[in-house]
Amino acid sequence: MRPLFQGISDIIPAMKHASTQPRLILASSSVYRKELLSRLGIPFDVAVPNIDESPLAGEAPEATALRLAQAKAEAIAVKFPGGLVIGSDQVATLDGEQIGKPGTHENALKQLQMMRGRRVIFHTALCLFDGSKRGKDAVQMQNVQTFVTFRNLSDAELDAYLRIEQPYDCAGSARNEALGIAILEKIESDDPTALTGLPLIALTTMLRNAGVHFFAQY
Repeated sequence: MRPLFQGISDIIPAMKHASTQPRLILASSSVYRKELLSRLGIPFDVAVPNIDESPLAGEAPEATALRLAQAKAEAIAVKFPGGLVIGSDQVATLDGEQIGKPGTHENALKQLQMMRGRRVIFHTALCLFDGSKRGKDAVQMQNVQTFVTFRNLSDAELDAYLRIEQPYDCAGSARNEALGIAILEKIESDDPTALTGLPLIALTTMLRNAGVHFFAQY
């Protein structure tokens, strides 16, 4: 049986590791992004940015996602001087047109009816803002694309799904990390967590560049 209290020789290396890491902040209100980031096993804070997430007139979907990811990170960075702030945003597109958060059951049903049997592109933009640096050196950014094919389901099935899960705050009207996976036929991406909202492969690359050591305690 593992002892209730660790010996001092176990505690000191862990404390040293934690104290030498840059402070990490997730700029998001999403419980899904929080859960994904916690998988890395490193301490982080959460702060919710208050920004206008409306797309600009004529703005490309990828540009919207990248701009908002950076805006979220920069809005929180001013509150945590010297910290590493993670911002992320996702925009779904069908035939080049942005698909936003539905907000209501009726809008969500229309979205799913439009997307059924179709291939939708999800742009998940990631920004890591390093408060210890200045100018362009402070920002790392990447857009990760995920291609999602929706099942060709009946109106009754789509309506039933929406009433069960109520994903009205999700771009694309489906939560792939929950029951929404049942209305999807295929997911294609280089980063398996991108569709949920935080591409961890891209993020760990950025964090390494910023001096975060994932295995230093060993």
